[in-house]
Amino acid sequence: MPKSALPQPVMSVAEIETLLDEAFPQLHHGGRTVMVEAVGPMTARLRLIAHERHLRPGGTVSGPAMFTLADVGIWVGILAHNGPESLAAVTTNLNINFLRKPPHGDVIVDCRLLKLGKRLAVGEATLYSEGSAEPVAHAVGTYAIPAARK
Repeated sequence: MPKSALPQPVMSVAEIETLLDEAFPQLHHGGRTVMVEAVGPMTARLRLIAHERHLRPGGTVSGPAMFTLADVGIWVGILAHNGPESLAAVTTNLNINFLRKPPHGDVIVDCRLLKLGKRLAVGEATLYSEGSAEPVAHAVGTYAIPAARK
């Protein structure tokens, strides 16, 4: 499908950040570390600003931190395209493969929605250490989108 034929986001980065601040403040517990950088046709890009709390012994970014970034990244992609009505979307499955140890530093996730239906969304997330072309992890997730309340 040509990129121009893909569904376009209905929310901007600023609108998503404001919504997350209001509806999901616990995401930033202990300080803001997850930033939405971009949304596009069926895509989202986020950044994890890795703090000491995200590190494992040895100085590598932890698996739980990368898992969270992948999960939030795909979920933000859904929000960007469906709007605030999708705040209640929940992860039903997320499978992640850790490919290499990221050094202490920011981690970027590029997410792509593979399916965006009325009740189900499927997306993939590829994570990179900032400045590296080699992925550090890859995830595929499925999300249930509750019916709109009347």
